[in-house]
Amino acid sequence: MLRRLDLAGAEVTDLRRVLPRARIDVRAATDAVAPVVDAVAERGYAAVREATLRFDGVDVIEPRVPHDDLARALEALDPDVRAALTESIRRARIVHAQQRRETVDVQVVPGGRVSEKWVPMRRVGLYVPGGLAVYPSSVVMNVVPAQEAGVESIAVFTPPQKEFDGRPHPTILAACALLGVDEVYAAGGAQAIALAAYGDVQAGDVRAGDVHAGDVGHGIEPVDLVTGPGNVYVTAAKRLVRSVVGIDAEAGPTEIAVLADDSADPVHVAADLISQAEHDTLAASVLITDSAELADAVDDEVQRQVALTKHVERVRTALTGEQSALVLVRDLEQGLAVVDAYAAEHLEVITRDARSWAERVRNAGCIFVGANAPVSLGDYCAGSNHVLPTGCAARHSSGLSVQSFLKGVHLVEYDHAALAEVAPHVIALADAEDLPAHGAAVAVRTGR
Repeated sequence: MLRRLDLAGAEVTDLRRVLPRARIDVRAATDAVAPVVDAVAERGYAAVREATLRFDGVDVIEPRVPHDDLARALEALDPDVRAALTESIRRARIVHAQQRRETVDVQVVPGGRVSEKWVPMRRVGLYVPGGLAVYPSSVVMNVVPAQEAGVESIAVFTPPQKEFDGRPHPTILAACALLGVDEVYAAGGAQAIALAAYGDVQAGDVRAGDVHAGDVGHGIEPVDLVTGPGNVYVTAAKRLVRSVVGIDAEAGPTEIAVLADDSADPVHVAADLISQAEHDTLAASVLITDSAELADAVDDEVQRQVALTKHVERVRTALTGEQSALVLVRDLEQGLAVVDAYAAEHLEVITRDARSWAERVRNAGCIFVGANAPVSLGDYCAGSNHVLPTGCAARHSSGLSVQSFLKGVHLVEYDHAALAEVAPHVIALADAEDLPAHGAAVAVRTGR
């Protein structure tokens, strides 16, 4: 079922050019959503409401979900799902609490000190998608690190659903309630990202005829940072607003790569490849192995298991797409080079001595070590975060964490003697850069 890419006998100078990857045209999507983003920037929620009616088929007059709806959703939540979410939150808090950063205080010279304090973002907008599946786990993965970082104001944006009369899915609302988040907006897609970035139009800014009376004065405050996964239109909107607010990353379709030798169980590997293909027809599932026998067995097992899964057509389309493949390498050393070139969102290492191979990986969003750590564990209850870099971005970016919601601020303190001691160097560098006023700002204090 999966196409094969044999690199065992190949000398490839640029692995990135030959490895499978979905083709996502963010630029075209950017052109498509730019009018929506511009409209929201100008007219606030009125433009969001229009876009929601056009794209989602629902007219959401009041975007903020009432507190009573959140409480009812939590009360009606299936007890097993509530227990699972509670445990997911507990484990995520254990891990993310250890990511907090402390102030660093450094004495550079006697009388000269530089400190770095870590300050949480004041207000963040967390996006939770609602397309082919329901993602209460994404509520957990966004909210927990923000809370552990000490973010003061958290707003969740998630698409309205026709079947729930324009409200978000009840399981999403229940997860928000369980986490104590009561500012939730029924808005999805590019228009939600723009609403988070620009906020709502105020009544005094509205020109006659621009909006309906019901659209005025929602008072949605803009955020400082937007995080969370989404489709290509959400990604495009993030690109457009990143000069206005911070973003976590430009997320693309989900990916799994499995680095395996002949010790791996083909039943397990096939199940893991299928689990990611279940997300989206553009999801990528890649096996990298030095064992042709394992590749054959996994391919046979994939065909058997796909027939038994619920979303057969979606999974089959993803697995047979250009973004998925069985990659044969001559040995695990070459496999490691392929892994680093691919820079997967999720990487499983299922080999003998898996930990030692995993520790050598440079580029991956999250690494799952050994036969008993499937990606699904990380999606829900490992304690790690599942909002991860995609599309080769793991070469330079990290997954969502407490650090995503913190910014470092330096404090510089020098007494007069310490300033006078370094003044000649400051003045020399200022003169070298032809910025004499810089030097003068020091000279006026030190008499030089």
